[in-house]
Amino acid sequence: MDVIMIPGLWLDASSWDDVLPALRSAGLTPRPLTMPGLGAPGVESAGIGIADWVAAAVAAIDESVGPVAVVGHSGGGNVAWGAADARPERVARVVLVDTAVPHDGGMISEFDVVDGVVPFPGWDFFDEDDVADLDAQTRARTAPLTRSVPARVPTDAIALHDERRYELPVTVLSGSLGEEEFRGFLAQWGRYADEFSAIRDTEIVRLGSGHWPQFSQPQRLGDAIAAAITRAPLPSSPR
Repeated sequence: MDVIMIPGLWLDASSWDDVLPALRSAGLTPRPLTMPGLGAPGVESAGIGIADWVAAAVAAIDESVGPVAVVGHSGGGNVAWGAADARPERVARVVLVDTAVPHDGGMISEFDVVDGVVPFPGWDFFDEDDVADLDAQTRARTAPLTRSVPARVPTDAIALHDERRYELPVTVLSGSLGEEEFRGFLAQWGRYADEFSAIRDTEIVRLGSGHWPQFSQPQRLGDAIAAAITRAPLPSSPR
């Protein structure tokens, strides 16, 4: 089965590199994507919005043969859910890495725009819990790999149309929250909670990581993605 892999903001297809061996070992065919306009100057990327990112993921689904799984990390979860909404008949499972599904009209988040793009704000910008498992060496190695995002993408409202998306099984690979904590946290987010609650088959798996497990725990993340797709058991998460 093809696995369409959508990175979060500022990351390209290479951000999944260390995760791919585990998927291939499970007999899956990973297809990591780099989203349109990533790293392009503002004058070139001004017209690119979240709909273009969704369209790129949909195109990857259309190029695949048979059912696919769609994986989205962080803001890439919005893109994954938008693509699943566009092709519900083609998607066997959606896997979200430390994020939740957006509601119709939802956005990723707001960040400072500089020269018409959203630059990577640096690891120190994020909450300590999100980056605690990224050591100095990992931060130094990965920060230069980041690229700017088209200004519209983080704040564009996503459009969802097909209620068949609620029939798709969704796995959330949560960094630090267990199932009860995740559902309790999400309950505070209004329409986001309503969207998640409408999905008939959901599961939350705690990874025991920060927000970027593809860098801090790539083997475990790969195993967890493969387990979600193939329904194989996953070893207990670290404490």
